[in-house]
Amino acid sequence: MPRAMIADDERLMREQLRARLREVWPELEIVTEAKNGQEAVALTEQLHPDVVFLDIRMPVLTGVDAARQIAQLATYDEASGWPGCEIVFITAYDQYAVQAFEQGVVDYVLKPADPDRLRLTVQRIQQRMAERASAAGKSAQALMSTHSPDMQQLLQRLADQINPGRAPKLQWIQATVRQTIQMIPVADVLFFISDEKYTRVQTATQEALIRTPIKELVEQIDMTLFWQIHRSTLVNIKAIAGVSRDERGRQLVSVRGHGEKLEVSRSYAGLFRGM
Repeated sequence: MPRAMIADDERLMREQLRARLREVWPELEIVTEAKNGQEAVALTEQLHPDVVFLDIRMPVLTGVDAARQIAQLATYDEASGWPGCEIVFITAYDQYAVQAFEQGVVDYVLKPADPDRLRLTVQRIQQRMAERASAAGKSAQALMSTHSPDMQQLLQRLADQINPGRAPKLQWIQATVRQTIQMIPVADVLFFISDEKYTRVQTATQEALIRTPIKELVEQIDMTLFWQIHRSTLVNIKAIAGVSRDERGRQLVSVRGHGEKLEVSRSYAGLFRGM
């Protein structure tokens, strides 16, 4: 039985959506509700729902920012077998957002929830869940919608639209190179890769260290320039030379200007579908 969470700061909206979902998707179990984005992230990490309905504008943390954090949770929880969840945004009429959603990257529900439109959203979700289950059955990890470059770029555009006063994206990285602090242009970075304590910043000419973890970098840098290929790795799109497989079937990204190969985790294997 599929499981879902509803996150909306308006109680009446949560109740209405719950009632509409009962009509169009009676098999769906609503396991919890959240009143803000921060609660939504915490409950998703705890309960691992299959579908998360997020109000796009919530206090504490917006639905868009919550979606970005939820995408990170899936990559950090591979050991549990949780593949992540489908994201559905709940929104009042917002022309920019609806135009973006209509491109098919992510589904949405307009307030108040219209049964016919909700039924279409449910059909799309069910189809994606079935496709992912089929792919997993063939030992080929399906790409979660939250992990696709299109989705990540959409979330960044929506975040910028909803929060016009938010801090601009980092243009420079202040990093330690041996015993000195240097300013490294983000555009020059080939890849970021983290361990337990540090994140390595690799350019074509030098290696540096910072203390910012990958899940925070995703929020700070322009994700139209980078792809996340692992919970611990971001790679500059322009630096990707090719993708190969090792003897264990893992995908490895070759990087221009550097001899190291970067592992692609199962969560992101769909980025290079067909390789």
